[in-house]
Amino acid sequence: MIRRLLPHPLLILILTMVWALLANSFSFGNLVLGLLLGWTIPLFTANFWPERVNIRHPLTLLRFIATVLMDIILANFIVAGLILRGPKRLKPAFMRLPLDLQSDLAISLLSNTICLTPGTVSAELSADRRYLLVHALNTDDADALLRTIKQRYEAPLKEVFES
Repeated sequence: MIRRLLPHPLLILILTMVWALLANSFSFGNLVLGLLLGWTIPLFTANFWPERVNIRHPLTLLRFIATVLMDIILANFIVAGLILRGPKRLKPAFMRLPLDLQSDLAISLLSNTICLTPGTVSAELSADRRYLLVHALNTDDADALLRTIKQRYEAPLKEVFES
């Protein structure tokens, strides 16, 4: 019964905080509205979630989020510098990232993380779901970039959602 009424308890809290940040107010009314939205959105979308989300290592997830946020901030400055230097110095590249992840959620989060980091975009998932095509705005060493993505993003996601 509780699972049906609260299908994703953590998501309720996250959506409530996102609502409060978007509303730019932590008043009682806004928090109540945020809780209401945070509860109804997961409740009405529960049938669309293909699998139950189990977070196995919450501290690893928090470290992953902190890493991604820091990488986004740093990458913004790097991309701004690349743009200011001009397009002639850019070395764009497409790379195939071999995936160790199996779950749809983990693959989706990895793909979105790559897209959120300025200078990189996940372009396509192979039909067998073993490779992710990644485009980098500028790279001198594609293999080093792929190793970095696997170490900083894929490994923590595997630990949190699949281990």
